[in-house]
Amino acid sequence: GVAAILATPITAPLARRFGTARSFAIAILVVAVSLVLFYVVQPFWAWFPLRIAFHGGLTVMFVLSEFWINAVVPNDRRGLAMGIYGTVLSLGFAAGPLVLWIVGTEGAAPFLLGAAVLLLSTAPVLFARAHEPRIEGHARTSILRFVTITPIATFAAFSFGAIESGAASLLPVYGVELGYGDKSAATLVAALAFGNVFSQVPLGLLADRIDRRLLLLGCGVCGTLGAALVPVVSGNWIALLAVMFFWGGTVAGLYTVGLTHLGARFTGPDLASANAAFIMMYAVGMLVGPAAMGAGLDLWSPHGLVVVAAAFSAAYSLLALGRMLWSRQA
Repeated sequence: GVAAILATPITAPLARRFGTARSFAIAILVVAVSLVLFYVVQPFWAWFPLRIAFHGGLTVMFVLSEFWINAVVPNDRRGLAMGIYGTVLSLGFAAGPLVLWIVGTEGAAPFLLGAAVLLLSTAPVLFARAHEPRIEGHARTSILRFVTITPIATFAAFSFGAIESGAASLLPVYGVELGYGDKSAATLVAALAFGNVFSQVPLGLLADRIDRRLLLLGCGVCGTLGAALVPVVSGNWIALLAVMFFWGGTVAGLYTVGLTHLGARFTGPDLASANAAFIMMYAVGMLVGPAAMGAGLDLWSPHGLVVVAAAFSAAYSLLALGRMLWSRQA
């Protein structure tokens, strides 16, 4: 999270100087080398600067990929494009643990394989150099100012980051607290992730047809409802998995539709800086979410975790509703 906050302000200047595709390739190289060094470097303290380099490079990749997509797709297809992007992103998250299950966690193999996959991902970036968006000039305002200019989008990223990271970290603990076995508890995360995968394209298509602010409000309300339903169905395994699927799918819309909304509002250097603000808020959410949901789990075991998650979604829903009412009056 700290690495992402540090990396976001330098992404647009980097792309302005070296070009989007070349900056993307540099970031991939930094991430790949850092990953291999985790295996080579033994002292634990050295993993902290490596982690900053690793996740800093990943953040640059996130910002540039989302800026690239938002900059080149037509507005009436933006939601679909972001839905496809979100689906592939979710599949990547799901594939990582599967790769570890196949190759194991011992020795150099997982590190080298991860680095190889990263380096291969430079190929489509370099092939598409002729279509890279260029950042010319400077944004009209600072990255932090973009947080307040588009709060419906940026706080969607914060809420998603908080809920996703907290749930991914603590749902297995929650499942064990409910009395389920270790494998069953881990399945809760899989159900949440599958909801994420299958919802992205339908929500993206919907974002191309209705007011995106209204859709974001709907995702926030449904996310609140999904979290609130978890304690109600916690004693029924099948119903619990179904609610997790629904919850994961609706909360994921905050990220995809938030990006779509952002892309419709800005262009050029403003879009690059707004994307950076979006990722920065996602990173802040990643820092806040696990700590807050863990505290909730401690204060009220076991359901405090989902109560805090529901509070994140509810707070976002109120913010989105208030912003929409205020802009209508203005």
